[in-house]
Amino acid sequence: MPHSVSPANSGTPDQVQDDMVVEPQPQAENGETQNTASPEIPVVVNTEPENGSTQGDEVADQDMAMEDVGVQGEKVLESAVKEESKSEVKLEDLFADVESDEEFPSSAALNVKPSSPPEAPSSPVHVGPASKPSDSDVMRSFYQRLFPWRHLFQWLNHSPTPSTDFGHREFAFTLQNDAYLRYQSFPTSDLFDSLRKDVLRLMPSRFEIGPVYTTNPRDRKTLRKSSAFKPLAKEICFDIDLTDYDDIRTCCDKANICNKCWQFITMAVKVIDVALRDDFGFKHILWVYSGRRGAHAWVCDKKARFLDDQKRRAIAGYLEVIKGGAQSGKRVNVKRPLHPHVARSLEVLKSHFQTDILHDQDPWETDEKFDRLLQLLPDKALNEALRKKWSSAPGRASTSKWADIDALAKSGASKTLDAKALLEAKQDIVLEYTYPRLDIEVSKHLNHLLKSPFVVHPGTGRVCVPINTKDLESFDPLEVPTVTELLGEIDEWTPEGEKEGKAVQDWEKTSLKPYVEYLRSFVVALMKDEKDVKVKREREENTADAMEF
Repeated sequence: MPHSVSPANSGTPDQVQDDMVVEPQPQAENGETQNTASPEIPVVVNTEPENGSTQGDEVADQDMAMEDVGVQGEKVLESAVKEESKSEVKLEDLFADVESDEEFPSSAALNVKPSSPPEAPSSPVHVGPASKPSDSDVMRSFYQRLFPWRHLFQWLNHSPTPSTDFGHREFAFTLQNDAYLRYQSFPTSDLFDSLRKDVLRLMPSRFEIGPVYTTNPRDRKTLRKSSAFKPLAKEICFDIDLTDYDDIRTCCDKANICNKCWQFITMAVKVIDVALRDDFGFKHILWVYSGRRGAHAWVCDKKARFLDDQKRRAIAGYLEVIKGGAQSGKRVNVKRPLHPHVARSLEVLKSHFQTDILHDQDPWETDEKFDRLLQLLPDKALNEALRKKWSSAPGRASTSKWADIDALAKSGASKTLDAKALLEAKQDIVLEYTYPRLDIEVSKHLNHLLKSPFVVHPGTGRVCVPINTKDLESFDPLEVPTVTELLGEIDEWTPEGEKEGKAVQDWEKTSLKPYVEYLRSFVVALMKDEKDVKVKREREENTADAMEF
């Protein structure tokens, strides 16, 4: 039975009740929430291959020309932006009470009047041993004092000037009672009053980000035709979760992680990131720690945001190498000669296989476990020789067992051994134990929602911070700050060594600072590229107009 929440003083009673309908979230077996489309969504998404599709069609999708994508969607958004530009609002007006940065000067000189009475200054919260991340006072202080609202807006708006990129974007809140509130949106002219204050009022345990729609998601039921409400644009997202590695990681399982098994995420980020950049030409890829046991990728390039579901499925299929479940037998069946992406991935992963798999995970230590390895080798006589050797030496390390394969093969243990087949089988084994295991459904659809960066994971209290791929090897998920640690750091901060007269924001007083600065630099680069593309297009249009007689 859906819950209903009544917001304070916003909209007509009928509109409020409609917009604030809350749906209970479905739960996965591991306790994590699953993002499933609401039954009332007036968007039909085809999740199956089209009738008559062939492998050749899939290859054609994978080799698509990315520059030609999304023209129609862009035109719809641009027309909406032009309508809103009549009452243009500047970014600094939205963040009048937030300190300025180099890109966006302070609005103090403009004497901007807030659209509602300003909030009282946030008072410090003294965090004690009994404080929990889920405490309302703790979360309120985090959202008031530490959450990077300015940078979140810049990231999703793609411009200093407010646009429908943000105004027509869907947000979803997971409330403390596990109710799920969808189709929330916030007009850019009162973003600071609406989004931030809605979060502070509702105190969600987290919030998620969905697509940009053809209209304000709150107004979807006022349309004459439900088919007019469609998703237009959204970042391509990828989700990697360590629970998908439970059949091969030996150090931890379920929600538990350590630095050893985090290397699976490191390997996955390396492989996926280089493929997205080199094979598809994407540039603006934001990797974010999920707060417990995984990572998310947001591909933010404009040409990526306007891809339709068919092309998203093509990209997801291109990156998918491991298929089937843990009990499905051989999970890697790649064609020879190896596709350049697979060959490159294999080179990247070889060193990780030796250290992170054979040495740290030791996946074939017991008889039961080395049976799995033997199932993946192609020669029965060689397999029997290996089984005999390993059974006579219980506890033999996986590093040694891997070396035994070549040693016995060269010794003539099998008279019918196909050396090429053995090499290919070993390559497939390396891929099965190291190649990224993607939750592929997250990447296939425009209307999928994903947890926002910088929210707090309710189970661990850790902030979902961005991951700098240039310093990927040193990222330690167990050292990511918790919300209670951050609030404690604010209380302990002293102004020593700071420039005189410069106001210091609360996040700058904490270990969250490098992560916020990384997001800021990412957003600046993204907006610069968006601006350059717009200027180039306008110049081309003006040139075309001048040539007409």
